[in-house]
Amino acid sequence: MPPNTSQPRSIKSLLVIGLLSLALIVMAVVAFMMYSSRADYKNNADQKIAVAVKDAEAKQAIRLQQEFAEAAKSPYRTYKGSVTYGTVAFAYPKSWSVYGAAASSEQPIDAYFHPDQVPPLDSEAAYGLRVELTDSEYSDALSEFDSSITDGSVKAKAYIPPKMKGVANMQPGTRLDGAIGTDQQGSMVILRVRDKTLKLYTLSTGFRTDFDRVLASLTFVP
Repeated sequence: MPPNTSQPRSIKSLLVIGLLSLALIVMAVVAFMMYSSRADYKNNADQKIAVAVKDAEAKQAIRLQQEFAEAAKSPYRTYKGSVTYGTVAFAYPKSWSVYGAAASSEQPIDAYFHPDQVPPLDSEAAYGLRVELTDSEYSDALSEFDSSITDGSVKAKAYIPPKMKGVANMQPGTRLDGAIGTDQQGSMVILRVRDKTLKLYTLSTGFRTDFDRVLASLTFVP
């Protein structure tokens, strides 16, 4: 008797029909999603355009504010300390205010710099820049960060201000980046100036670019 081929053919036919049906369902779902998307865009086009325009305007406003704030910093002003204590000098943004606490032989420089207006000294604000020249030992000032350097919360490296490289008697100082304040991230540079110690620092990463510019202009007599 000839072999019975009707059953395999029936199975193949069912498989083909099933695959075609599945393909039709997928196509219908995709078509519906595309239609829904187009319908949503058509029905809400004005609203979507308004949102996009508002977002673009907000970003443009922020960019213009940043550009204005940056332009307002120039030309930079110059801070210059006493000749008696090494003539510490550097440039800082014109748009910043400065407050100098009463100087003494133990601390000839104790200055606060900040955009627009210097916050009250008891506000614990993250000033744009702090500068201190004290009669404390360099090693003592640096040792305050020993544990933070050990646990990695503060990164330390040898540092010489760009304009002080090659100057006679200039000794390398230290730059610290990280948790240099109480719950505050910032940067600090500690340097020897004659028999005193100079510290420049900011307790906000938001002022790091300005801080680096100050360091780039820093000069003194070692």
